[in-house]
Amino acid sequence: MKVFSAEQISKIDTFTIEHEPIASIDLMERASSKIYNWIVGKFPSPQNCKIFIGPGNNGGDGLAVARMLAEKNYSVEVFLLKISDKIASDAQVNLSRIQNKKNLDIYELTSIDNMPWLFPDDIVIDAVFGSGLSRPLSGLALEIVNAINASEANVVSIDVPSGLMCEDNSTNNTRGIVQADYTLSFQFPKLAFLFPENAKYVGEWEVLPIDLHQEIIKSELTPYKILNREFVKSLLMPRKKFDHKGTYGHGLLISGSYGKMGAAILASRASLRSGIGLLTSHIPRLGYQIMQTAVPETMVSIDRSDIIFTEFPNLDQFKAIAIGPGIDKKQNSYKAMIDLLKEVKVPMVLDADAINIIGEHPELKDDLPMGCVFTPHMKEFERLVGKSKDSYTRNCMQREFAKEHQLTLVLKGAYTAICCPEGSCYFNPTGNPGMATAGSGDVLTGIILSLLSQGYSSHVAAIIGVYLHGLAGDLASVDLGIEALTASDIIDYLPKAWLKLKK
Repeated sequence: MKVFSAEQISKIDTFTIEHEPIASIDLMERASSKIYNWIVGKFPSPQNCKIFIGPGNNGGDGLAVARMLAEKNYSVEVFLLKISDKIASDAQVNLSRIQNKKNLDIYELTSIDNMPWLFPDDIVIDAVFGSGLSRPLSGLALEIVNAINASEANVVSIDVPSGLMCEDNSTNNTRGIVQADYTLSFQFPKLAFLFPENAKYVGEWEVLPIDLHQEIIKSELTPYKILNREFVKSLLMPRKKFDHKGTYGHGLLISGSYGKMGAAILASRASLRSGIGLLTSHIPRLGYQIMQTAVPETMVSIDRSDIIFTEFPNLDQFKAIAIGPGIDKKQNSYKAMIDLLKEVKVPMVLDADAINIIGEHPELKDDLPMGCVFTPHMKEFERLVGKSKDSYTRNCMQREFAKEHQLTLVLKGAYTAICCPEGSCYFNPTGNPGMATAGSGDVLTGIILSLLSQGYSSHVAAIIGVYLHGLAGDLASVDLGIEALTASDIIDYLPKAWLKLKK
């Protein structure tokens, strides 16, 4: 699914009106009927609806919804915010349509003193400002938003919570944004929905298709996309009857240190559960018996050090390499990283302490081989790329870093962002809070190593790996719950995830 800017969405609306063709008031009616159907489905017994209306097209949507709910015997009160002397033409049409409607009362809000009481069983529909907002709220609009947020009513925002800008909120007044329980977005999600600091404003969001013109949706370019199963499935390479383990590559995993052998075991198991032909795990000497016992399918390369990574085997036989989970950041490991980066000529996955080492020694960025995949969590990202005050700025930094160094950068979290060398950014919808657990990232490293070893390109390996990793976590959470989920559970559910992806 493409994610467009507010400006692009306006362009798509205009194109639809001109080329469907359809009158703008009829497109508004189509969109409003989707909101109406959702509300009736969510709150099937007629209830008290208080609808706050702004002067633009978002207000026009709210007025149309008010009419439809009143006709369905909901008790509807419409509150027109007197914040402009102008009202959009289509909103004016819908305002005229609700005059003298049964079950529907209309009030003007000229002051916060006129603000109605909002009760916990009220449905508050926020139709004050939509996707065209470009500056923070102030005056009466700000006061109304604060009053809505102070209530315990069920708040439904049309298209976008009033006060939230669709992309960049770095200069916004966050005290002036509606805190919706539900946000119903037309045709596409907004980029801001995918950033963690906006979750308290957006609540649960849902995309309602309104049949905007497919021609322009297909042709309009955007760097932002949300993954879905059909797209990820289309990236999979078929397996043939006479393929053998050599066909699916030999990967090298450099992982583990004294007290952190679990990271090596988790990454190894995940790699083997993801289709790799052969795996060699390079580990400290004292981890040998642990690895051979826990993961008999992997071959073991033993470091001269008992406790840390200080060297690596001959690399000629490997199609991909992963390094980082549990290796620690000792001086000898840093020196071995220098030698490794100078010698590697195959795609790499860098995670955990490998990222931290590069963060502490930024000169190593100059020696990165082509086809690298970095998989940091938030703090590792800050050490590698730098700090930012908000997620939109962080995403810009992530995209720029991926382009500058020609690598794939995976920033882990809810809606994990995968930024590619050419500037595109994919957000992943799979996964759940139960995956916020020790070792989950090690599992992802193993999956991506496996896919790289099988011959997938770096960005495709990252896309499939992140989606599959989250899907396995989702399937595990259904059976086990999110509180009890462990990284080992994610690995155990990888077979089911593969089957579901390929179904």
